[in-house]
Amino acid sequence: MRVALVHYHLQSGGVTRIICHLQRALNQRGVKTVVLTGKPPSLQGDGDFQVIPGLQYEADRPAISPSDLAVQMRTEATAALGGPPDLWHVHNHSLGKSLVLPITLRLLADQGERILFQIHDFAEDGRPANYRAMLATMAEGQREVLSRLLYPRAGHLHYAVLNSRDFDSLEAAGLDAGHLHFLLNPVDLGPLPVEISPTANAAPLWLYPTRAIRRKNLGEFLLWAAMAPQGTRFATTSGPENPLEQPRYRRWRQVATDLGLPVQFELVGPGGYSFIELLQRADVAVTTSVAEGFGMAFLEPWLFGTPVCGRNLPEIMSSSGDEGIQLPWSYDRLDVPLEWLGRDRVEAAAREGLLRNLAAYGRKPGKDDLERLLTAWICEDRVDFGRLDETLQEAVLRRLVSSGGQAALLRPDTLPDAVNLHAPLVENRRILRSRYTLERYGEAVEAVYQQVANSAITVPGNLDGEVLLDRFLAPERLCLLRVE
Repeated sequence: MRVALVHYHLQSGGVTRIICHLQRALNQRGVKTVVLTGKPPSLQGDGDFQVIPGLQYEADRPAISPSDLAVQMRTEATAALGGPPDLWHVHNHSLGKSLVLPITLRLLADQGERILFQIHDFAEDGRPANYRAMLATMAEGQREVLSRLLYPRAGHLHYAVLNSRDFDSLEAAGLDAGHLHFLLNPVDLGPLPVEISPTANAAPLWLYPTRAIRRKNLGEFLLWAAMAPQGTRFATTSGPENPLEQPRYRRWRQVATDLGLPVQFELVGPGGYSFIELLQRADVAVTTSVAEGFGMAFLEPWLFGTPVCGRNLPEIMSSSGDEGIQLPWSYDRLDVPLEWLGRDRVEAAAREGLLRNLAAYGRKPGKDDLERLLTAWICEDRVDFGRLDETLQEAVLRRLVSSGGQAALLRPDTLPDAVNLHAPLVENRRILRSRYTLERYGEAVEAVYQQVANSAITVPGNLDGEVLLDRFLAPERLCLLRVE
């Protein structure tokens, strides 16, 4: 089988890691692959790659027409594979990073090319600027045209997703189960290094193994640092690279300094630790994120003997639970007394956030949308801390630090004893090493490829993109940390 993998780049990042894993796994199974990518890679798998500048992000790519890009993709793939590809496996085509790639893929679909669209992230989910650019430029403001370009549907077109939320959303938009595939990412960080012996008498280290972008909910991590027993250390691995993220990040660092919180930032880097070494040294890995595509932070630390705790994301982690992964101390909400902020203040922030989020996608709220939102946010006169913006979160954090006795009013109100978190360690490691391996991933992907390659070619229609918007913009899902 000959497969052309397509992605904008092979630079450092989650999707690139998955593509590198995939090439390695497929090569071991005798599947010939080439990655078509926009610029020379900084990371590369075990297989071939070809650079096509027209595949770069919109801001970087040279001007090119969809038809010319299609010709280049066919030519380069055929030359590298020794014949035309049996199928195309395309990552994140609908995210809005390119305004020419979706049109190109629609041309290939109309011409009978078999395609597997793997979607890791949606422009409809917290990326309104990307969505608006596609709607204005690609579809001239016509949403039905945008649906036709982003989400073609036909016998020879298949989709793959990482979690049950995205599976259900595409199914609701009109994709039948036979053309929709659920692919768990492999959990592989290479050969496991020699285990590091714990440092005698060292203070417990609670590590957030993340790049501290906004949706990672850094304020909640600082809240736990403020409530931890004396002598406990907290740390993050990396800071944000996007300049737009920097002001909020600098503010949280200043707040941590002002309040004397036991937090260190950006421990991974030149002169510091490696990511893997920090995972080994940590007593517990923490996650407070309010949005993920797959949830690697819930899984990777267990490989190194580091238990995981923090905010759960049921719509993402439900499938891992089906595989048997245990998260012994996680919470779906972190509730703080509503009176600390005032109901009027919270409701005003909710109303403004709802209006801004919907307006960013060209929509207006329905008559019961605010009520639905507040019902999700507030329970028994407490509001979920993770739904709040930075200003409200900082107000809560400062109150807790100045009046430590009030911490008992939170739900939950304590971190677990790190020793108790090791109970499922052996079983979680066993599951990860047996069910999330490269070998199993390659087997699963090849099985999907066989279905795509054997599919009948039919005239393409399209899914209903408005249904996807309905689901991602549901008021119950709104977190102010995801509103522009």
